Amino acid sequence: MDEREFRVLIKHYFMKGKSPQKTKEKLEKNYGQSAPSIRTVYKWFQNFRSGHMSTTDAERSGRPVEATTQEIIDKIHDMVIDDRRVKVREIASAVGISSERVHNILHQHLGMKKLSARWVPRLLTVDHKRNRVRCSKDGLQLFQQNPQDFRCRFVTVDETWIHHYTPETKEQSKQWIVSGESAPKKAKVVPSAGKVMATVFWDSQGVILIDYIEKGKTITGAYYSSLLDRLKTELQEKRPRLAHKKVLFHHDNAPAHSSGVVAAKLMELRFQLVPHPPERVGTLTPSILRPQPQRSELVRYRDGKGLSSMATRVPRFKRMPNTEK
Repeated sequence: MDEREFRVLIKHYFMKGKSPQKTKEKLEKNYGQSAPSIRTVYKWFQNFRSGHMSTTDAERSGRPVEATTQEIIDKIHDMVIDDRRVKVREIASAVGISSERVHNILHQHLGMKKLSARWVPRLLTVDHKRNRVRCSKDGLQLFQQNPQDFRCRFVTVDETWIHHYTPETKEQSKQWIVSGESAPKKAKVVPSAGKVMATVFWDSQGVILIDYIEKGKTITGAYYSSLLDRLKTELQEKRPRLAHKKVLFHHDNAPAHSSGVVAAKLMELRFQLVPHPPERVGTLTPSILRPQPQRSELVRYRDGKGLSSMATRVPRFKRMPNTEK
């Protein structure tokens, strides 16, 4: 039953001389939870006693309910298009309707929502985007010439911070439970403050070389150049098939990587540099060459006993089986 029909019933019991309490009991007995509240019953009994026998609501002053008209929807749409940052209260004030109606029109009728701007390292100009397209096309052309040879020859590098202690992730803490058993709990732990910079060289078959820079030092052109010499030695040992092939080497445009001494070293080692855009926004490293999660976990240092202990764990990378035939 709707409100109007309940009001007629309340009026019926009022005319029969029933009290509000008795009326409420009869309504609950016949209609259960859908029956009106005792407060509503008292309200209509008071109206009937004062001589107002109508069961319809009295007319109210103010704006009519029909505030969501096509004219208002169009007006709000034009305001938002003109100023994407306009506030709801400003729209409500300008149009003359409530903020709740403005929210309803924006979400339900116009299908709009307000989002904060996403932070990016920098905004690319047309020239920046053109350079990235050119570099991507050059890399794609190298790959399409001989995909299998490209995967074999491509080597990339990246630097990353490794904490002395890295707590296990939520994903790593998963465990099997039986139906009805409570979920496991774990205390939240943050990574340790102590950390070390690792430079990782890898290809499609796995990690080739990991270097940990000593505390207090920075990666300069000379230091990075010495790492390239070590990389050449590791390639001769772990990737013998590259002995008579030119390595396709990729790194980003960090200052140490783009220095003159590094450029000279790359020419000396006969590494073919895969182009990288000058703007450091993301990376062009192929996804097939990103370190797999289980390999990255081996690098993480967990016992907190110092860098020497870390070095005893990481050589598991270096002892990875050589898949080349």
